[in-house]
Amino acid sequence: MKAHLLFAHGARNPDWAQPILAIRDAMRARRPTARVEAAFLEFIAPTLPQAIDTLAVEGFTEIIIVPMFMAQSGHTKRDLPALIDEAHRRHPGLTVAVAVPIGEAPQGVAAIAEYALST
Repeated sequence: MKAHLLFAHGARNPDWAQPILAIRDAMRARRPTARVEAAFLEFIAPTLPQAIDTLAVEGFTEIIIVPMFMAQSGHTKRDLPALIDEAHRRHPGLTVAVAVPIGEAPQGVAAIAEYALST
C-alpha cells in the first residue's frame, strides 16, 4: 500500500500549517481512496518520524515524501535523508521515495507562474 506524505518545515505558530493542510485536503478530495498526510520537521505535529511510524504500523509499505519547499536546502539535502535512514532502521522493508521540492517541479513552477500572472 502506498501513501503520500507532504513534508514541510513547521513554525511556532500552528496557523502556519494551514496552507499545507489545505493542499493535503485538496489531494484527498481529488483522489478519495489515496492516503495523504502532512508531517513537519519541527514545532508542529506530527513530525516526519511520527507520521512515517503511523503509516508503517497501519501497513503502508511505500511512502512518497513530497517536500513542500521552494528548492533544495539543508533540510532536504541533510535532514530529510537522515530522517529516512532512521525510518528504514525502524521499519526494514519500507520503501521511501522523495519527490523534488514543489518549487522545483515543473508542474509547481507552472502553477505558481499562472497564479502570479493572474494577480
